Amino acid sequence: MRARAIWPVLLLLLVLLGWLQYRLWFGSGGQREVEALQQQVRQQAHDNAGLKQRNEALAAEVEDLKSGEAAVEERARSELGMIKPGETFYRVVETEPAPPADADDTHVEGTDADEGAQ
Repeated sequence: MRARAIWPVLLLLLVLLGWLQYRLWFGSGGQREVEALQQQVRQQAHDNAGLKQRNEALAAEVEDLKSGEAAVEERARSELGMIKPGETFYRVVETEPAPPADADDTHVEGTDADEGAQ
């Protein structure tokens, strides 16, 4: 009679174990969801590192602009085209190079058109 009483308890435990395993792997807060959240955390940490580096560069530029005139002068020259009093501004304009003289010549030796003309 004792063996008969064990089977329902054993069956109940197996069903409970199956249900817990299902919840662990597929349910809300399960293994798949945890892995997806960990991937999002890794991506966000990567993005944060890039933004932190950009912020540090901007902070250094702000500090440079606050403390020195050289940075302001360089920026005024490059972005606004400003010059100091007494300086002469020269603009160098590069022209496109002329094509070589023999490029206009349509007669090229060794072509089929030359052989037909001979």
